[in-house]
Amino acid sequence: MGARKYAYLCSAILVVATIVVLVARGGPRLAVDFTGGTVIEAVLTPKEPADRVRSALDKAGIRQAEIQSVGTEGEYLFRFQQTGAKEDMFTLIKEAIQKEMPGTQVELRRADAVGPKIGKELRSKSIWAVLFALGGILVYVGLRYEFIFAVGAVISLFHDVLITLGVMTFLGREFTLTVLAALLTIAGYSINDTIVVFDRIREQSRLLRRESLKDVIDLSVNQTLSRTVLTSFTVILTVLALLVLGGEVIRDFALCMFIGVFFGTYSSTYVASALALDIHGPEAKAMRR
Repeated sequence: MGARKYAYLCSAILVVATIVVLVARGGPRLAVDFTGGTVIEAVLTPKEPADRVRSALDKAGIRQAEIQSVGTEGEYLFRFQQTGAKEDMFTLIKEAIQKEMPGTQVELRRADAVGPKIGKELRSKSIWAVLFALGGILVYVGLRYEFIFAVGAVISLFHDVLITLGVMTFLGREFTLTVLAALLTIAGYSINDTIVVFDRIREQSRLLRRESLKDVIDLSVNQTLSRTVLTSFTVILTVLALLVLGGEVIRDFALCMFIGVFFGTYSSTYVASALALDIHGPEAKAMRR
């Protein structure tokens, strides 16, 4: 707890940097799931540079498509803001590429289309899903421990989710339903880590009634530190395997989890309990419950 002011400074810098990135880029890069449109994933054999693919589509009059190279095997994502027949759009892309690059094979991997109304509904429901999750955690922790601890836990969770979203935006990754699932998973993982610490604080409070809350939190965090580090390390190893070997479909989920587990471990150790301590007051006594 003696280092909590440095942790606050580090967290403040990360949060401000996240806000700057989100404002500068107009928010996260929303996928077709939330905006509506069509996404086509195709593989070019042999692999062609992105600028040649872009040039081929421009010459064919297909200028509204956003092109992104993924992986190292000639995979490309083509995004269109408007919806239409997915097969027709792929045919246009294929013909445009083969006209400029004869002999290039274009294979369709997937094609997704979402209407703008559905995209708007999904965007609204995603926001409510995050708010309900944080609200439920606030009520649960407030009933099980003390409301002040619940406030610290929820602020810590918001801190983890916001910074993870900021890093994903900075890296230019799309905000998809898969990324939303990862963010909610991070919230669950982080609060589980925090609950372990809070449980130990409550146990030690009953044994060390005359000690200050600061000393009790320090002792509790150190007693659970090896468990926290080992658990997080094994999760990171698993997520890293998915990130490296899982392929493009699951890469955003794995990357989001990798970032979130790292910051979730940090916040469980340095942010959640520290906030509860400062809200109580540095001279507060051990937890009453």
